[in-house]
Amino acid sequence: MKFDTPATTNPIDQLKVIGKAHDRIDGPRKTTGTATYAYEHHDVAPNAAYGYILGSAIAKGRIASIGLADAKAAPGVLAIVTADNAGKLTKGNFNTANLLGGPEIQHYHQAIAMVVAESFEQARAAASLIRVDYARAKGSFDLATARDTATEPGGGDKDSKVGDFAGAFAAAPVQFDATYSTPDHAHAMMEPHASIAAWEGDRLTVWTANQMIAWGKGDVAKTLGIPAENVRLVSPFIGGGFGGKLFVRTDAILAALGARAAGRPVKVALPRPFMFNNTPHRPATIQRIRIGTTADGRITAIGHESWSGDLPGGGPETAVNQTKLLYAGANRLTAMRLAVLDLPEGNAMRAPGEAPGLMALEIAMDEAAEKLELDPIAFRVLNDTQVDPAKPERPFSQRQLNECLRIGADKFGWARRTRPAGLRDGRWLVGMGVAAAFRNNINMKSAARVKLDGDGLVTVETDMTDIGTGTYTIVAQTAAEMMGVPLEKVVVKLGDSDFPISAGSGGQWGANSATAGVYAACVKLREAVAARLGFNSADTVFANGKVRSGNRSVPLAKAAGPDGLVAEDIMEYGDLAKKYQQSTFGAHFVEVGVDAATAEIRIRRMLAICAAGRILNPKSARSQVIGAMTMGAGAALMEELAVDKRFGFFVNHDLAGYEVPVHADIPHQEVIFLEETDPTTSPMKAKGVGELGICGVGAAVANAIYNATGVRVRAYPITLDKLIDRLPPMA
Repeated sequence: MKFDTPATTNPIDQLKVIGKAHDRIDGPRKTTGTATYAYEHHDVAPNAAYGYILGSAIAKGRIASIGLADAKAAPGVLAIVTADNAGKLTKGNFNTANLLGGPEIQHYHQAIAMVVAESFEQARAAASLIRVDYARAKGSFDLATARDTATEPGGGDKDSKVGDFAGAFAAAPVQFDATYSTPDHAHAMMEPHASIAAWEGDRLTVWTANQMIAWGKGDVAKTLGIPAENVRLVSPFIGGGFGGKLFVRTDAILAALGARAAGRPVKVALPRPFMFNNTPHRPATIQRIRIGTTADGRITAIGHESWSGDLPGGGPETAVNQTKLLYAGANRLTAMRLAVLDLPEGNAMRAPGEAPGLMALEIAMDEAAEKLELDPIAFRVLNDTQVDPAKPERPFSQRQLNECLRIGADKFGWARRTRPAGLRDGRWLVGMGVAAAFRNNINMKSAARVKLDGDGLVTVETDMTDIGTGTYTIVAQTAAEMMGVPLEKVVVKLGDSDFPISAGSGGQWGANSATAGVYAACVKLREAVAARLGFNSADTVFANGKVRSGNRSVPLAKAAGPDGLVAEDIMEYGDLAKKYQQSTFGAHFVEVGVDAATAEIRIRRMLAICAAGRILNPKSARSQVIGAMTMGAGAALMEELAVDKRFGFFVNHDLAGYEVPVHADIPHQEVIFLEETDPTTSPMKAKGVGELGICGVGAAVANAIYNATGVRVRAYPITLDKLIDRLPPMA
């Protein structure tokens, strides 16, 4: 099916199942421990051996020699894989570093060997017996130091200039110019990167934790140099990803190599420190923002420059992208510079670009508003735009940012906000902060197969994944709505490369795109049902488990016949996304308390207002947003990968040293979804929301801290040491 004109009324608009707050259909399996994750497929790969990966002890240089004799002689050892015996490996499409290093070392904890043994303990013990001599080389590990050597990235990350930014900024009656920084962040999901690999002849099956099955299948095939048709990836349940499992990683490739070397299935899970230093992370940024305005607060010039780093061949953290679209202004500049850093690979993490970019931009908007003596919300509303500022002929398909700010201000009690350091509650300094939320909508082609059997059961198959986001449920809701059956009459099968290729889970495109693919397949199935019954498909109604046309009504199960019916289709897109700027919007409100004596920060309240098209399941969507708000709070107050700038590794590479929010850190969170449908995005009229929820949260927290204390911090995370000697005196 080709979606190239805005959607009109269709079966989804019945809203009998879609749009309802359903419990997750996979919830009982997950809460009872019967959902099978990557490392737990014991039944499909019996007699599996265990792999334990040895990571490089240096960040840059070469392996001078590697001694395996003691490890080979250790109890239970079946095989040892290194670059010397792995055969020719090709770097995949989505990894910057080689997934098996040697003799060249590209980053700390790059995999350099894997021991395969009868038990995990034997594999780990044997790995400790491998003797490696390194020739260490000088590396670059500090973004601040490397900033001056950074260059303009290639590809589509060129500077963007509209009008005369330099001239307009110089001439602006009010000028604001400040620099902000965000640190490296880790995904820190609960489930480690894990895989089980098994060969059957020349066909490889990998049970793994992967968000994008088709991408992963292609990368496994490319890396190992085997035909893609000989690779199957299976990933029905994923225990969190946040972008860290978008791409195939070391565990999958070395499990496959180990299984081939040992002649039996091999299972591999990365230890927690490897998840920080071996897999991708969100790169640190340095961001300079300049805003020039008229005396009454209208932006005439806005510039956003960002510096980040990655391994050679990597890409930038696209922290300036939202600034191209969020606020009006005739003269504009966005620019990114990329430094070469010999740290572990930088790559996608929840809302790449916008999450750290808004952490800077939305503080800058507050600071500029203060300079203008304007309320921060009034300043944002004044500079709203209903068109792409760089292409005024291109309108936003939907843009309710001002409505988000207005409703949020009313619900949160914004009118009670005082001047900075103007409100105390005992020993606590209390303040409120706000930030706009923005994330682009992306449509990805997505396919599905839908089956109808003689019992009236509808089965959906697609390689779409569920990373804890509720995909199983919204896919089932879509099929139920389209076929006129209750939710319990739908079976959903996900995460298998033998199924039709879907959008996958990433970039906030999964929900709308994957359900649109199911919609397309259901349209074909409806046509097949109508044809079998001799109905006119144009006036056929599917409801209450029956098919009705005119005065005839037949049970859906009967239409299936003895052999059932199967339909498959793919949703593809025309140029609507070029005609309209498709984006999601929101507003975050935060209240904090700061201890006037110790500078301890406590978040007291959080509110998110979201405008993101049709919300397919408000219950699971709310879970996505409050989870994102929690991540945003972590980014604001505690998360920071500490770089050892001498030896090039993340020191706090576990959940003891890398702090993330816990229950005690997060107070009441409220989420409000605005009524909205966007007919330009798909027949579902939906958009994504899972990444919108993190965008702007960090700045809202920072702005609240400033309002509470009168102390402005521009370097994240905002820890008490950055406040304590600058706080107003105790009353």
